[in-house]
Amino acid sequence: MTTSLADSPLAPAYDRSAITTGIVHFGVGGFHRAHHAMYLDRLMREGKALEWGICGVGLLPADAAIRDALTSQDTLYSLTLKHPDGHLEPAIIGSIHRYLYAPEARAEVLDALTAPTTRIVSLTVTEGGYNIDDATGAFRTDAEGAVRDAANPGEPTTAFGYIVEALRRRREEGTAPFTVMSCDNLPGNGKVARAAVVSQARMSDAELADWIDTSVSFPNCMVDRITPRTTDEDIAMVRSELGVDDAWPVVAEPFTQWVLEDDFPAGRPPYEEVGVQMVTDVVPYELMKLRLLNASHQALAHWGRPLGMTYGHEAAADPRIAAWTRAYLEREALPTLRPVPGIDLPAYVDSLFERFTNAAIADTLARLAFFGPSGMPKFVLPTIRENLEAGRSIRLGAALCAAWAWCTEGVDEAGEPIPDAQDRLEDYGRRQRDGEEGAFLTNEEVFSDLGANERFRSAFLTELAALKEQGARARMEATLNEG
Repeated sequence: MTTSLADSPLAPAYDRSAITTGIVHFGVGGFHRAHHAMYLDRLMREGKALEWGICGVGLLPADAAIRDALTSQDTLYSLTLKHPDGHLEPAIIGSIHRYLYAPEARAEVLDALTAPTTRIVSLTVTEGGYNIDDATGAFRTDAEGAVRDAANPGEPTTAFGYIVEALRRRREEGTAPFTVMSCDNLPGNGKVARAAVVSQARMSDAELADWIDTSVSFPNCMVDRITPRTTDEDIAMVRSELGVDDAWPVVAEPFTQWVLEDDFPAGRPPYEEVGVQMVTDVVPYELMKLRLLNASHQALAHWGRPLGMTYGHEAAADPRIAAWTRAYLEREALPTLRPVPGIDLPAYVDSLFERFTNAAIADTLARLAFFGPSGMPKFVLPTIRENLEAGRSIRLGAALCAAWAWCTEGVDEAGEPIPDAQDRLEDYGRRQRDGEEGAFLTNEEVFSDLGANERFRSAFLTELAALKEQGARARMEATLNEG
């Protein structure tokens, strides 16, 4: 027999009717609900931060499903942490107290954004959601949504169109601007958010853009928690183990980290009281995470999938893949990092493998590899660039790029299809498979000028040819011994 989330013994004991909106959040996906919303729920369970309730906003057609799920259960949902030893750590989260589906509630979204009580607007819209050209770092002013919102700023459709219009109204009404807080996994996420918002404003109102650039805070942060997509098995698990019906539960690993630049002129919740690291400089932590954890995920995906593996824990538990990944981190990634206050980097690397081998999470290699086109230029290629400039080895980085390129051809070593192997890269994989040497490196959106660097190009082509001839295991062994 099951019960509702509200009637469960795990439900929040605090008075949710006393919550008011202090944060409007765009992009209420699994990660936001396992991370930012979880931290706020911790504060509320201590009798704090009820004035910092979250009003979630969905913009995309797919967000109608999360709207239906959350509103059907009073915006409550379950978060279950899956420990490596198999035990579960469940909670019911209540910090999201309102949800608006923007295509059907534009006026309500703008009202929430312009309310004086709203002092933070946060975002998890994925790396690709910022409309930034990876090669140039410039906002894509020719993108359909940007053009539409610039032509009709009072009727926004994108997150940045909404933020610009809300800031315009707040300025006119004499209301202090809110802080814009990106929680997406990309370098300098605050700077990227600033570029997107200011550029969107400049398309319709240069004076407003200048005011935003000088008056609005965009703190940087580093976020970390592995949060796989919710499956039907997760829904069934929540029903059987927790005794509740949850239309869209969230599962995650126990580990969580949030390093946040303390730049909130309009105020903020006391995040530091629930484990958030409030700092003046996020960059060392950010580089650590991007070049160690995220790069490791790419290594697991691009070496595991050619060998017919499905899950991250399978690849992490494979002695050859684990040894290769650790060698890449120690030989090529760690030398590019700055000291990280309070972090023992070798111990951090050890902790990554403990996390990766958590079979309970069942994070798929297909999900990790999906981020290749947007992630490799942030997670791996900067390391290769810095090592080229410093005259250090790029052997393992080039081999990882070659393994990625090999995957885009669409079949593993046994001749079986690789799920989603060619997503967004189909043409390059086909040309490479048909014998066009270096086709993969011509993707300027991914490689920019790196594809023309003779040292990198030579190493990549050597590794790709050897990989096709020898296979993944033999090539990993060779690069470890020769590198």
